[in-house]
Amino acid sequence: MEILKWILIAALIIVGAKIAYIVIYFLFVFICSLFINKNKEYDHESKFYRFLIWSSTGLGLKVLRVKYDINGLDKIPEGKQMLFVCNHRSNYDPLVSWYILRKNHPSFISMAIDRANARNAMTTIDRASKLLMANEVSIAVYPEGTRSKKCVLLPFHSGVFKIAQKANVPVVVLTIQGTEKISKNYPWRSTTVRINVVDVLSAEHVKASKTSDISEEARELIAKDLEENKL
Repeated sequence: MEILKWILIAALIIVGAKIAYIVIYFLFVFICSLFINKNKEYDHESKFYRFLIWSSTGLGLKVLRVKYDINGLDKIPEGKQMLFVCNHRSNYDPLVSWYILRKNHPSFISMAIDRANARNAMTTIDRASKLLMANEVSIAVYPEGTRSKKCVLLPFHSGVFKIAQKANVPVVVLTIQGTEKISKNYPWRSTTVRINVVDVLSAEHVKASKTSDISEEARELIAKDLEENKL
């Protein structure tokens, strides 16, 4: 009984230490975030804050008991920036993608492109393409423009593909499944998230095509993969 008592005490100490580490770390991240000017558009990424994004996201997803089924990462070109496009099912999509694609430094267009105002939309597209051409980051977008709460692929907005055309970069087509289950499963069950790199549309192909055609091609690739590889 004495041995069991000490084993229980040791286990409680370990669990307590882990919880304390998580709390202290996220408090540190929160304090660091206070120094970010949300109204400022940054032209260069910070390695320090990029590390914080990776590490805090990875830790957070681990706490949420997220597991991964990842396929096709070897298809992603090395040594260059690119435009990532993917279907959108959950608010967890960017978090998972940040972490899985961290080697490629993806930055998501966090605000919807203002399609009602062509001038504002072009400003967003120009800025994203300049970041790509400056080799600062890769850009990731959801062509559906919003989450599909019923997990049915929505129509694509072809304007986002102008980013790749203007920057002359390839388009990496991805699918994501399972993120919509994270909130439902936690904390009782783990959640498997599947990310497939479906195909890479070369910069030359994208440049020579209409954005509407590229949009249709990417959507067909995503729709086919989601149908054939249901999670």
